[in-house]
Amino acid sequence: MPATHLEQGVDAVSERTQNRAQKSERRLAAQLAAQKAAEAKRRRQAWAGGLAGVAVVAILVTVFVLVAPGGDDETEPAAGTPSAAASPPAGGGEGVELPEGADPALNTAPTVTAGEGELSELVVTPLIEGTGPKVESGQSIIANYVGVLYGDGEEFDSSWSRGQPATFPIGVGAVIPGWDQGLVGVTIGSRVQLDIPAELAYGTEPAGGRPAGPLRFVVDVLGVE
Repeated sequence: MPATHLEQGVDAVSERTQNRAQKSERRLAAQLAAQKAAEAKRRRQAWAGGLAGVAVVAILVTVFVLVAPGGDDETEPAAGTPSAAASPPAGGGEGVELPEGADPALNTAPTVTAGEGELSELVVTPLIEGTGPKVESGQSIIANYVGVLYGDGEEFDSSWSRGQPATFPIGVGAVIPGWDQGLVGVTIGSRVQLDIPAELAYGTEPAGGRPAGPLRFVVDVLGVE
């Protein structure tokens, strides 16, 4: 039976309705896809921003660690203090893990007194002989230390007071010359006393909070990296 005009009209309306429904579904799908794409882009941008922030912090920390303190135009090497040329590794002061076969006395902070007489050259005095390999120029050593003024024994720096040893490169000009010259060749597990004249330390005039004149350090060499 041929379709009536009414039936044809209903079919046409139904077809248009279906077409509109399909178009609406396509628009909705396109909108959802766009929203997902925008959300993914925002996440990527957030990740990129976070990574950039971490990179900036890392650069600032590196600059802080590598630049010695002081207000002079020329940067002078530090004596090994963490604020200038050292970074503390994991571990502690008393109770720190010692090298194999090391003297247990290295677990206790030394008592450092003033020197006697005039000091005109570097003097390295072994206090405890280590049994490990010798420190080589260019290595980074892990060490505990106490620093005092040679003349009166006043303490000005100590890794023990911070509760952990310090790590710093040796023999490459990153620390004062007295450390570079006095610690290269020392065996791991040793405790040595360094009596350093002013010209191999920070000079004769105080600057930037650094001690002037001859200095005395007692350094425990705990390892190398």
